[in-house]
Amino acid sequence: MSEREAVTAARRIVVKVGSSSLTTATGGIDPARMSDLVDVLAAARARGAEVVLVSSGAIAAGLAPLGLKRRPRGLAAQQAAASVGQGLLVHRYTEELARHGLIAGQVLLTLDDVTRRSHYRNAHQTFAQLLELGVIPIVNENDTVATTEIRFGDNDRLAALVAHLVHADLLVLLSDVDGLYDGPPSRPGARLIADVRTGADLADVVVGSVGSAGVGTGGMVTKVEAASIATGSGIPVVLTSADRAGAALAGEPVGTLFHATGKRRPTRLLWLRHATEAKGALLLDAGAVRAVVERRASLLAAGVTGVQGDFSAGDPVDLLDPEGAVVGRGLVNFDAAEVPNLLGRSSRELKRELGAAYEREVIHRDDLVVL
Repeated sequence: MSEREAVTAARRIVVKVGSSSLTTATGGIDPARMSDLVDVLAAARARGAEVVLVSSGAIAAGLAPLGLKRRPRGLAAQQAAASVGQGLLVHRYTEELARHGLIAGQVLLTLDDVTRRSHYRNAHQTFAQLLELGVIPIVNENDTVATTEIRFGDNDRLAALVAHLVHADLLVLLSDVDGLYDGPPSRPGARLIADVRTGADLADVVVGSVGSAGVGTGGMVTKVEAASIATGSGIPVVLTSADRAGAALAGEPVGTLFHATGKRRPTRLLWLRHATEAKGALLLDAGAVRAVVERRASLLAAGVTGVQGDFSAGDPVDLLDPEGAVVGRGLVNFDAAEVPNLLGRSSRELKRELGAAYEREVIHRDDLVVL
């Protein structure tokens, strides 16, 4: 397979576009830019590829209607702008896709939707059904109710994780910069890096907050991180500017191609690793650390020596070794208030004294990722 056949052979593609590639300098939606992007997506669909679009721009699109000259700093104001802008954004996508006989479907995600088992399963099934029906899902974080998601600042990481969720063959990150450079693109002599095969290819790269100035918040750092998440699990990534999206999807040597470096992993565990913030921590003895890290076993109460934080059953928690280093993260089966009564006790003892409900693992191995 030649260098860019990985692009042209892709049958399921996730495309991410940033706010600055969709909006005017004052924050409103730029009709021409959006129309051009939709033409590219429609051309990919016409070639037989399924397409999922992860689109920033809800907050930016809400600025002009609300009379705001710049992106607000306060979380509540950002959420208000997102509430107004999200409807405008999807409405415009719906109109543009209709020109090509295509249907848009809105999918708003929060981290709970893809880390909690029942929510994750539902999200996966929803995407599968939309794609089967020929719909182009328009994905965004649910900015209206999100908290840490907005503070994270961009949809690059979301796009990489969605690529895993839908089992994509390719991730395309569109920016206002035409690729990854070894320094600021505005600097004389800055060199475009056409291919990234290993981390060594990034050794001399000075990655700063390049691009997405003004209405957007993401820079090159988040794009390189997103590319690392995707390629580490078998999905190649093309990073280029929105005006070169058509050339990129046609397999032309534009932008930067991040080659896949790893194999596909269980998607939900990838979300657990990259997209969650721990609500607390469990302290493990040395034996439990070996069981979890080396044998990839479930975490039992007998190996837990302490608890930190205030969490509920189903929340992500960090696992700490006796020195306090984080060795894993998992979805806990008990509330924080219940854990002190479980410390160091065998499952048989817990069942006898507290009932069968307490015989289960503190964290099942299927809900646990080693960091």
